[in-house]
Amino acid sequence: MEHIEYAGVHSGDSACVIPSINITKEQIDTIRNYTCKIAGELGVVGLMNIQYAIHNGKVYVLEANPRASRTVPLVSKVCNLNMANTATRLIMEKYTGTPVDLSAMKEPQVPYFGVKEAVFPFNMFPEVDPVLGPEMRSTGEVLGLADSFGLAFYKAMEGGKSILPVSGSVLISVSEKDNKLVEIAKQFEQLGFRIFTTKGTQTYLAEKGIQTEAIGKLHEGRRPNIEDAIKNRQLNIIINTPSGSKSSEADDSYIRKSAIKYNIPYITTLTAALAGAKGIAEKAKDPGGNIYSLQEYHLKGSR
Repeated sequence: MEHIEYAGVHSGDSACVIPSINITKEQIDTIRNYTCKIAGELGVVGLMNIQYAIHNGKVYVLEANPRASRTVPLVSKVCNLNMANTATRLIMEKYTGTPVDLSAMKEPQVPYFGVKEAVFPFNMFPEVDPVLGPEMRSTGEVLGLADSFGLAFYKAMEGGKSILPVSGSVLISVSEKDNKLVEIAKQFEQLGFRIFTTKGTQTYLAEKGIQTEAIGKLHEGRRPNIEDAIKNRQLNIIINTPSGSKSSEADDSYIRKSAIKYNIPYITTLTAALAGAKGIAEKAKDPGGNIYSLQEYHLKGSR
């Protein structure tokens, strides 16, 4: 399952997607090769969890654990492959004397997308800054399935009680200024959203031909500011990547806490924002949408 850095106060600091949307075939082949070699050397029978990272196109092994991960049930559902059952039979084979024939097992073909999101209990602790770190804090996970990645991401966010709006207004205040930011702003512009931006973001987007409405940060001392917009419920979704500067630190903390208090979807990476914009666009095309059972998705994969 490809791990992609996403963030939000209602759902996780990351999401996972099957099938991959960014990893190349060459990288997948390398991962498969490494996995087989590591499993063989460790003598693993059953399930194994390996964490990989890809940097500048090169695959790195972070850790290997001869155990199941909590992603296994979700991967099994997406791929229509009962991994726990198969692993258990393999483990017990020498005790039961019943051989396990895997000759008919094929690599699953998944013609749809599954997105896993972690769920966090930040709404239970309104006075705590919901800033995310490397430690595990999630209390559960949800799965979104759809024919497109964007809609699967939308469903996963919805399952985590962070329902992305299909219209309204968006606040964009980010430290990164790149083509991804421009694409995000254009997506929301095309969707008819009212776009609020802080000074630096507004200047950058104006140079790219995207007009937005200025809004002040708390520490700038001018009104109206982000606090006013949140309290007056003028914002339907917030995109804010923490800048790390001392002057913006209080602003970032306030926005995170207020997003929880006023139940506003809050995203802290451009990758997540782009996925969210794509999901909103997909949802806006067909608000009602078709609902398929898990079995109906599996039938698509068997055709």
